[in-house]
Amino acid sequence: MKLYVDSNYLSPYCMTAFVALREKNVPFDMMLVNLQRNGHWADDYVEISNVRRVPAISDNGFNLSESSAICEYIEDRYSGAALYPANIQAKAKAREIQAWLRSDLMPIRQERPTEVIFMKFSPLPLSEEAQISAQKLFSVAENLLPASKQNLFGEWSIADTDLALMLNRLVFAGDAVPERLSLFAKSQWQRASVQEWVNKNRPVP
Repeated sequence: MKLYVDSNYLSPYCMTAFVALREKNVPFDMMLVNLQRNGHWADDYVEISNVRRVPAISDNGFNLSESSAICEYIEDRYSGAALYPANIQAKAKAREIQAWLRSDLMPIRQERPTEVIFMKFSPLPLSEEAQISAQKLFSVAENLLPASKQNLFGEWSIADTDLALMLNRLVFAGDAVPERLSLFAKSQWQRASVQEWVNKNRPVP
């Protein structure tokens, strides 16, 4: 197994794939792709990712891109700790959360890039549009997270990591986040697989 990630370790989606492999205890080699030097456009990389994106995996000749697809493949392909709830409906809801976090809330992703989390970058105050997105995030997350629970579905799932990452864009920036959601995000961040990614050495810009 090879996992292709951005060489700066800043992609939230690469982090998701990394955490999934670590949680499943799947041995893998990590291959760094320099996006600033257009490494994803190299002639040989298209053989790994036909959409020329990171993350991507190469598993004994099978190549796959897109972090949510990678997580689902790893779950189906390998035994070990579950990445998704066993209940069919809960599993579908976890995948819904992953899809939503990747397709919505663009103002937050633009104004609170992962440099805020991984490199302690101090951003400008949120725009009005981003504040609206933040309120939407809080509303959805509070409805999804059961009262007095540390995980979305009882046991940990990869959706917990993805939701915590989105919330931590705001937490690490010092934005106002409801206490319950802030505690959830901080708790999820202590997971060993997450901390391993967080503590990667990153080049100073």
